[in-house]
Amino acid sequence: MKPDKSNVCSLKQICQLIPGHLVQKLADKHGIKTRKFSPWSHVLTLLYAQLSHSLSLNDICDSLQNHSGSLEPIRGATVPKRNTLSNANRTRNADMAEELFWSVLNHLQNKYAGFGIQQKYTGFPRRFKKAIHAVDSTTIQLVANCMPWAKHRRRKAAAKCHMKLNLQNFLPSFAIVKAANTHDSTEAKELCAGMLPGEIVVFDKAYVDYKHLFHLNERKVFWVTRAKDNMSYEIIENISEAKGSIIRDQRIRLKGTKTQLHYPTELRLVEAEVEIDGKLKKMVFITNNFKWAPSSVAQIYKSRWGIEVFFKQIKQTLQISDFLGHNENAIRWQVWTALLTYVLLRFLAFQSKWKYSFSRIFTVIRGVLWSRLELYSVLKSCGTASDPPRLYSTPPQQYLPGFT
Repeated sequence: MKPDKSNVCSLKQICQLIPGHLVQKLADKHGIKTRKFSPWSHVLTLLYAQLSHSLSLNDICDSLQNHSGSLEPIRGATVPKRNTLSNANRTRNADMAEELFWSVLNHLQNKYAGFGIQQKYTGFPRRFKKAIHAVDSTTIQLVANCMPWAKHRRRKAAAKCHMKLNLQNFLPSFAIVKAANTHDSTEAKELCAGMLPGEIVVFDKAYVDYKHLFHLNERKVFWVTRAKDNMSYEIIENISEAKGSIIRDQRIRLKGTKTQLHYPTELRLVEAEVEIDGKLKKMVFITNNFKWAPSSVAQIYKSRWGIEVFFKQIKQTLQISDFLGHNENAIRWQVWTALLTYVLLRFLAFQSKWKYSFSRIFTVIRGVLWSRLELYSVLKSCGTASDPPRLYSTPPQQYLPGFT
């Protein structure tokens, strides 16, 4: 089945998912005033850099110059010079890119109520109706001698993206992009600020802060995490007997002077055998919920690995490994634009009922960015080709006339 033709290129069809008034409205709000290279041209240029996997400023500008005739009809966008684009990334307030991401995500979710619901993480516990949020961070390695703002270790520099991911729709619900010079637990309070009573948050032990955990408990937010190896506690009672993969299920109280002060009420401790890469590993979990089955506690924590899948998707597919600038503002522009690209591609997958991987939809769209093809038709026709030739483990014997 051949895809239908269109009057506009695929890149313009993607850009039309962003409300027309939004970029200029946010530019005015964040004090971005320009004469030639408009805020919309800047956003479009960075979106193109993500979708085409461009490796440098020259790569972006030269490619756009070659397609300048197709670029101008996309809301009057213009081709930037290399220095102009570099200056825009360095000086224009990256808070605009952050707000643009959240505005587009909210717009698509509000306009299309089913967006993301049918694409939930496959490891999401089926019996839970309340939202489960996974909190984690990913480190983005940088170059220390070029980026003193992001000093991470002696000879390394890094930025971090702290994320709260809704596992029901596999879409971000909160994110922080900053230098990687603070401990993860310092960001936990801000990441969980919008949690509602009855919702569930799961995170690794790097985010354990007993004062924050008690605050979540007071707000009636359920949480699950791994216990620290040096956690000091006393056992109050056994909640249930060991069974199957569950080794112990106990009600405990913290014993440390500071920890007991920060978390004065009781906790639940569940030790279980969890399968990781085909091997069973013992893990100790703590939670503030005493009603779930102990197996559910382990299952909720196991669902946290969905956020690792999310980070893998964006880091291996989108352009957040090779950076177009060295200062903090330019890094933030690129990371937030990468997240915006992820949401737009996920929406295209939702609308076209895409059945394949995220990396595959990226490569399909990258190949037709400047083609005048109806994008949804391209995605729906993908995968309809005939089967590839059969592969043999050893070549079949060939018979030639005159040879025995």
